[in-house]
Amino acid sequence: MVCNWTCLHEQEDQLCTAFVTGKQLPHLFAVSFYEESHYLLTKDKKEGQNTSRPEDQGTFFVLQLQHLITGSWLRLPSYSSSGFPVNNCLLAKTMLSIRNLRHGITALSPTVLLSLIVNNEYHCTEIFRHHIRVSSSQRPVCEFMNSSLTNLYMPIVVFGMWDGLNRQMHSLSTPGRAILVQARDPAKLSMEIEKAIDDHRFNDAWKLFEQHSHMEGLPRKSIVNKLLASFAESFDVCWLEKAHGLVEQAIVESKQKLLEKEPLIYLSFSLAKCGLSIPASTIIRRLIEMELYPPVTAWSAIVGHMSQTAPGAYLAAELILEIGYLFQDGRVDPRKKSNAPLIAMKPNTTSVNIALAGCLLFGKTRKAEQLLDMMPHISIKVNATLLITVAHIYERNGRREELKKLKRHVDEAYSLSDIQFRQFYTCLLTCHLKFGDLESASNMVLKMLQKAKEARNSLAAATLLIRDKSKSSTGQFSQESLNLRYGLEKNRSTGVCMISYEEFSKDRNFLKLEAEAKELLGSLLGKLQNQVELITTDHGVLLPTEKIYVKLVKAYLESGKTKDLVAFLIKAEKEDSPASNDDSVLVHVINACISLGWLDQAHDLLDEMRLAGVTTSSSVYASLLKSYCKASRAGEAASLLRDARRAGFQLDSSCYNALIESRVLQNDTHGALNLFKEAKDAKIHRASHQQFEMLVKGCSEGGEAGLMTKLLREIEDGQTLDSGVHVWNNVIHFFCRKKLMQDAERALKKMRSLGHAPNAQTFHSMVTGYAAVGGKYVEVTELWGEMKALAATTSMNFDQELLDSVLYTFVRGGFFVRAIEVVDMMEKENMFIDKYKYRTLFLKYHKTLHKGKAPKFQTEAQLRKREAALSFKKWVGLQ
Repeated sequence: MVCNWTCLHEQEDQLCTAFVTGKQLPHLFAVSFYEESHYLLTKDKKEGQNTSRPEDQGTFFVLQLQHLITGSWLRLPSYSSSGFPVNNCLLAKTMLSIRNLRHGITALSPTVLLSLIVNNEYHCTEIFRHHIRVSSSQRPVCEFMNSSLTNLYMPIVVFGMWDGLNRQMHSLSTPGRAILVQARDPAKLSMEIEKAIDDHRFNDAWKLFEQHSHMEGLPRKSIVNKLLASFAESFDVCWLEKAHGLVEQAIVESKQKLLEKEPLIYLSFSLAKCGLSIPASTIIRRLIEMELYPPVTAWSAIVGHMSQTAPGAYLAAELILEIGYLFQDGRVDPRKKSNAPLIAMKPNTTSVNIALAGCLLFGKTRKAEQLLDMMPHISIKVNATLLITVAHIYERNGRREELKKLKRHVDEAYSLSDIQFRQFYTCLLTCHLKFGDLESASNMVLKMLQKAKEARNSLAAATLLIRDKSKSSTGQFSQESLNLRYGLEKNRSTGVCMISYEEFSKDRNFLKLEAEAKELLGSLLGKLQNQVELITTDHGVLLPTEKIYVKLVKAYLESGKTKDLVAFLIKAEKEDSPASNDDSVLVHVINACISLGWLDQAHDLLDEMRLAGVTTSSSVYASLLKSYCKASRAGEAASLLRDARRAGFQLDSSCYNALIESRVLQNDTHGALNLFKEAKDAKIHRASHQQFEMLVKGCSEGGEAGLMTKLLREIEDGQTLDSGVHVWNNVIHFFCRKKLMQDAERALKKMRSLGHAPNAQTFHSMVTGYAAVGGKYVEVTELWGEMKALAATTSMNFDQELLDSVLYTFVRGGFFVRAIEVVDMMEKENMFIDKYKYRTLFLKYHKTLHKGKAPKFQTEAQLRKREAALSFKKWVGLQ
């Protein structure tokens, strides 16, 4: 035990400096200092001595206050019988008030005073510059404060204490001088905030707001909402993020009553328009939690702007699913007047169509299909535009039977435009190709050609042609014409034009936002239309493009159906305008096969053409013959030469030169000599096929984007379609929707036995099926193990929708070890994760999980599960 105060001075400085810097001191050091100070004070009091400095007595006192106020882990020994009270801050303020008002004894050293100022977040207006000297340093308190606070980057105006009952001036007395502390008027501060907002001095407004928050908490309701609206109207990302942070602060502090609906909707709209989809969706969700239901006419425009990006499109679909859940199967009675605000929030056709179009643009088609499943349960009316969007979703997910059912509605619809017909029949044709149904696809193309031929030969077509000449052509719809159709101007939806809050507040029915939502829908649908390549229109008549011919030829060749291919192309040429022998579709297909080295297929096509009675030029035989010679296939070359002679064709000198060279390389000099004599006797000219060879060479080098070039590119892409995968995916999807999981498992087993590898869509159907049944978490864990094994051994990629469904199932079931694995994989691939959804899910089902202390004895598995749960809880922001 130290016997005098002098030895404690250095310890005092260390202790107070630690408080200023926020450093945690060793427990024994602080306790030792406390005990020694208490001992010396008690000793001086008993002996009637006063050897301590006034500042030292103040230090001991403030040391107690410091730990009472901060509530830190360090608990000092208590020499009172009752110990420390529960309300530490209130006790500290009370102790200081009693000490100052009743005793008026000790002064506080500047270091201790600064410690109390900095660490306890008290605020004051001014420390008057009285010339008070400190015994140890002989420096004025005001000088010490100025220098210290400058180093801490804090204003001079930092200190003030209020007792909660009156906010009057306090004084800390010394034997000679006094330090006066004056509280700043919150009402005056609110007026300054409001004036700064009116003057658009947002930096000043924010600083004043922070001061008010530290003094009194959040300002009054009108100030908060005015600040939110002004920041939203600034259209500046920095201020928008601060406004969102202010909303979250109010909710965390349980002051939701300060927030009004209109400023929050306007803020969400501004955030979405600036591309900040996550905070925009969060505010909509907060509004629903607070039962300040935003009307669909307002939030549909927010969803429209969110759908311009991939994460935003995914969030938009999630948001509509969450809102739609409230209205499923008549949960809300529309007859009750109290439900009117809630009914006004119900999703409508426009909002659903926006979300579906956004999902299509960014490849979130299985999430879009979830929206389709919800539509009948909330009575969404399907119009012509939504009908075509649904067709796109069915095509992407391989739902051919649903597309066939939809065809009847499309044919009966009277308000569909040419471009919408093009989109639907493109979807149907693509779906036939996915399933390998070449017969149905070929029949569709032939029917289009027949109708086009009839239209060309009819008087009605001629009348239509004259009428179309006087108007703008309706055959090829450009992006500009589509924009005009939906009332868009160029770059209208880029977000440059911003609705002011004054206009917004006057529009009580949100008509401007509703109009903007429809414009955004038109923009999204225009982008979808640009993806239609298989079918075009000519004066309202559907016509196949070269792209569909390329895809059909490739599919026929890969399946080995040469005879069917020739039959289809012959019929197509009869219906279409006839072409020359050297420029027919069949000739281009044969030459493409030759260029790719598919010589057998090219020879088969020639044979089928000859058997069908279709004549072709000698140039095709010459091209194939030279390729045989280059490949040293003398037998096939001789056979082809005989076929050419039977067909009555005379080959040119280049063909004979290639044959002679081939025989010489095989040491067949006798055969080479006979071919030379044959060519000499026939008096063959060298340049008889130069024009054809130049054409073939130009197409092969890509000089002209003709049919042959497109076919070469399509085949060289190497993307082969396994139609069996689509067939079995449909079977598995059907069983999963009906919750027949045993049948789905058998179908998956059969799919593997037939050699079809399951893809992301297969696993997604299985996971969502198990989730719908409920309690099948072990089965999902087994699937997850299989998915990881496939990812390690094959090139199969997991998309966001699949991993999100797996993560949802694991979190719902409390399998947090597996959930962390999924999160790691998604973050590694930079996939978007909706943390708000998982935070809500965790609070709903696992709110009390691992809240207490860890048990003393637990197995390694239990420890691992606990750590995983706490890690996930921290990841979603609950710790």
